Amino acid sequence: MIYFDSAATTLQKPPSVPRSMARAVSSMTSPGRGDYGPAARASRVLLACRETAGALFQVREPERVILTTSATHGLNLAIHSLVRPGHTVLLSGWEHNAVTRPLAAIPGVRLRAVRAPLFSPDRFLEELELGLSLGADVVVCTHVSNVFGYILPVGEAARLCRRRQVPLIVDASQSAGVLPLTMEDWGAEYAAMPGHKGLYGPQGTGLLLCRQSGEPLLFGGTGSASRLQEMPPFLPDRLEAGTHNIPGAAGLLEGLRFLRWKGTQRLLRHETALKEQAAAGLRRLPGVEVFAGGPGTQSGVLSFRVGRMDAGQVAQSLGERGIAVRAGFHCAPLAHDTAGTGSTGTVRISFSAFNTPREVEQFLHVMGKMV
Repeated sequence: MIYFDSAATTLQKPPSVPRSMARAVSSMTSPGRGDYGPAARASRVLLACRETAGALFQVREPERVILTTSATHGLNLAIHSLVRPGHTVLLSGWEHNAVTRPLAAIPGVRLRAVRAPLFSPDRFLEELELGLSLGADVVVCTHVSNVFGYILPVGEAARLCRRRQVPLIVDASQSAGVLPLTMEDWGAEYAAMPGHKGLYGPQGTGLLLCRQSGEPLLFGGTGSASRLQEMPPFLPDRLEAGTHNIPGAAGLLEGLRFLRWKGTQRLLRHETALKEQAAAGLRRLPGVEVFAGGPGTQSGVLSFRVGRMDAGQVAQSLGERGIAVRAGFHCAPLAHDTAGTGSTGTVRISFSAFNTPREVEQFLHVMGKMV
């Protein structure tokens, strides 16, 4: 099978990821719950995971790296910590349902989307500045669109937010692992990311990078301050109730180490080269509309449409020929409405460190026959 759906989940992992998970299952228990070997080993894995992520994303204190079950979990924590009923929230026009649904669930929240054309970062910043001038309590911005691979200018957006003293939440689901993510420079209050995409960890893992302690969603045991009937006031315990997923953390740690060894810039160059190869080939096919941006505006994620063919039909036909892609609305109807694809959806291909130019050529050959 040719796997082109890494924007959903990276299927191919570094071999050290499953090995470390199997080792954790058989040799580790729960951190903070005992003074014996298996518990101590679990504590060391957890700390190493926080420290490695902190080094990668410029978070100085490891306790500000929160282990979550997904980016959705982290975004819910961030939104629950900052957004109150009646608040006005400014968000990019490219947000995932992991952002819009938690916001819609808070009574009386007013949502305003920053509408700017695809692959137009300067226009986006102009519209964001206008939105901030009209008043906002919180800004939420994705770093990279999961549908189109559009890289939003989050660093510049963060500076605009700091100037207005408006807290910023960043959804780094599609950027973590391939783009620089600098919490220290941005000054964002929170950045959430999954472990199972660009970090090459297992499903059921994620990270929330914090500048403030935040409000818990879950309440329970932490192995610390056990006499308190409130969650501890300090991180990471305040946001991490219950037993940790130590096998998941062990796998995520190996994924993070793989990234530090490979280098995010090297991985970005690899993925964007494959994306450009695919975009050029698709443009040569009759009736294919390709959503590709200029240099520096797009990651290794590419959407396209094929004439009158239904996007799901295209994906099914590719799947029958051994090529895994994603079609439809990608849990991001707001992004499709912003781009003008809200009535059709798109077919999306996305790459990882383990894809090759030969696979892209095979994909283009199959697409040529289908068209």
